[in-house]
Amino acid sequence: MEMIRRRLLPGVCLTYLQEHKFKTNVLSAQLIVPLNKKTASANALLPAVLRRGTARYPDMQALSAALDRLYGARIDCTVRKKGENQCVGFVASFIDDRIVPGGEKLLEPVAELLGDLICNPATRSGRFIPEYVRGERVNLVDQIRGQVNDKRTYASLRLMQEMCGAEPYGVSRLGSAQEAEKLGPKKLYGQYTTLLASARLELFYCGSAELHRIEQALLSAFSTLPRAELVEAAQTLPHVPAEKPRYVTEEMDVTQGKLAIGFSSTSPDYPALLLFNMIYGGSANSKLFLHVREKESLCYYAASVLHRQKNLITVSSGIEVQNYHRAFDEIMAQLAAAQRGEIADWEEAGARGTMRHALRAMGDSLGQMEDFYLGQAAAGTAETIESLSAELDAVTRERMLAAGGGIALDTVYFLKNQESGEVEAP
Repeated sequence: MEMIRRRLLPGVCLTYLQEHKFKTNVLSAQLIVPLNKKTASANALLPAVLRRGTARYPDMQALSAALDRLYGARIDCTVRKKGENQCVGFVASFIDDRIVPGGEKLLEPVAELLGDLICNPATRSGRFIPEYVRGERVNLVDQIRGQVNDKRTYASLRLMQEMCGAEPYGVSRLGSAQEAEKLGPKKLYGQYTTLLASARLELFYCGSAELHRIEQALLSAFSTLPRAELVEAAQTLPHVPAEKPRYVTEEMDVTQGKLAIGFSSTSPDYPALLLFNMIYGGSANSKLFLHVREKESLCYYAASVLHRQKNLITVSSGIEVQNYHRAFDEIMAQLAAAQRGEIADWEEAGARGTMRHALRAMGDSLGQMEDFYLGQAAAGTAETIESLSAELDAVTRERMLAAGGGIALDTVYFLKNQESGEVEAP
């Protein structure tokens, strides 16, 4: 599958993938700006407010009717974090023209509707409609505050805040409830006009339509997009490791302790680091799963994630509070074993197989492909799924161990119940 990148307008780029195997097409429009804790909440609120209506379709009922006329097309609002950038916008999905009855074309009206959502929102007296802002603001605040209800996700979020508190990467993609509550129609509309004029717009299409047709449809849809002084996407800066590991403990009414551990890495060799992490904690055959969870029974779950943009690895685990020290020691012991090269051939082969399968599966999912190429666009790279797969195949064990050798403990976050008393750092 060939990926083509085109610049359509100042600060507007298209990533195009022609693929005939899908019965649906995906068309995505994402505004990309550097993460900032002062504007993150406003940017996160905008897509939901814009999705409430356009100048032509001023409410959700009219908008839904328009989508129904397009054979049930969908347009979902999105808020994502890619590196130290915030990406907000819409993803549209609609059936391919080849199977539309009567040969009707859906691409152009869907692109037009997408352009209207971003460029021609429903307004009143030169600002957003107050009831739309109030309703979506309540939803956003509830979503931000509700993050604490999923303790596994909450612990990972808190770890990142502690580990990268002085860096944009520590800012949540949704911002904060305190900032969200300050947003009114006038203030939010002001942020909208700033974002529209200055943010990069990344467009993505995957389907059977020819490139020239996509370009014409999008140029028409976004012909009114204002372009002033463009703000380039942030180039994610390397994480500054702590001088010594930091230990943070938080108490809450929980029945299961949540241990989240952050590691920094000095290696720029992403494919090798990805393979190392897969062996360490990235799959069901990893050292963390087989040893810490299965063999030692020290946790309910244990897995690690590689944060490519910051060269960080985070471990997430659920444990009994009294097993804190034993679980921590075993998690660290498995890292040390992997760094020493105590990796069986079947472990390495299993990790490679898992990665190959994941990349093949990505090519079968329109949503995963859109998300992958948005990450590439935000980072300013031109890597494809196929080129990444080839890079992973080229990784030798020596490269993998060299990359893994630069991993060091940075921050430990432990969420425990209030009745268990104080817990000393390992």
